[in-house]
Amino acid sequence: MAADRVEHDADGASGRSSTLDGLDDALLGGPRTLTLRDLAEQVGIDLDLVRLYWQTLGLPHPAADEVVFTQQDAEAVRRWADLQREHGVDRRTAISLTRALGHTSDRLALWQVEALVEDLSRRHQLDDTSARLLVLDRLADIAPLLESQLVHSWRRQLAAIAGRLSAEFAHQRDERPDPTALPLARAVGFADMVSFTRRTAGLGSTDLSEFVQRFESVARDVVTDAGGRVVKTIGDAVLFVADDVETGAMVALGLARVLGGELDVEREKEAGGLAEGARGVTPVRVGFVWGRVLSRFGDVFGPSVNLAARLTDIADPSSVLTDGSTAALLADDRRFRAVQQPTRDLAGIGPIAPVLLSEA
Repeated sequence: MAADRVEHDADGASGRSSTLDGLDDALLGGPRTLTLRDLAEQVGIDLDLVRLYWQTLGLPHPAADEVVFTQQDAEAVRRWADLQREHGVDRRTAISLTRALGHTSDRLALWQVEALVEDLSRRHQLDDTSARLLVLDRLADIAPLLESQLVHSWRRQLAAIAGRLSAEFAHQRDERPDPTALPLARAVGFADMVSFTRRTAGLGSTDLSEFVQRFESVARDVVTDAGGRVVKTIGDAVLFVADDVETGAMVALGLARVLGGELDVEREKEAGGLAEGARGVTPVRVGFVWGRVLSRFGDVFGPSVNLAARLTDIADPSSVLTDGSTAALLADDRRFRAVQQPTRDLAGIGPIAPVLLSEA
């Protein structure tokens, strides 16, 4: 489609009063005909519980008699109630499960919409407003494809978690774990981009988006290729875990090596724009340790997580720091070389003698 035709369509989309009604039919399964009170009556639970569900999902909760819900909403509330009534899930856990859905799907939907806006803007040379209006116009047609990908991805991820749990714990059914210890033994590490503020100063939205996306994409590829898993990315940093110390070391060293090239933003812009230059990489500082962690809310917690973060703070660019106990676990592996460093005082942790880890 020609750019002028796309712009015309986008302008037209803003003037059609049926756009949102059509989206409701496509995304919400029909028109909004129910109130909060109607949902409570249909499902057979207290009005306050319906409010709690909607609030936990992270969506605005209207007045009790405002007509904003659909039959699909009623079914969602019923399934939430059935988790508790038929499957014995307690209220606290049901809230946690719903909060996970709300937090993840909110970010996912925003990520996907913004990616579509960038795609249309780039392909058809549209300004941001026209691209957003065109996404709105096309969303009903695209949504089923995104939904099917979401369900497939979720099922594969759940199957992968089940496989890991079975491999790690099936042989421990008759063992008595230490109730005072954190439950999971994991390699955990951070990779933090060097000079993020300087490298991104003055970038426009497209260039900044491509810069951050490139960092996250390369980091995720390195982590997964080495056998680890990304817990989360935080703009200029990535948190990863691995099920054994050797894999954790390979992930950490891979991140330091692959993300080791300098990306000079000003030079790349002068040479023809960052859109091309953003396909480069940028150095990171990496800290990683082996220890026990608590896994909750899609994140990991524990002293080893804090230590890995502090080691990242003092690491040199494109280097990996670990602690003495982790280095000792790798001592017999000829793939790695460990060099003791001077003792440092780490905030919130105290004095520690870090170890510089490298490939032999």
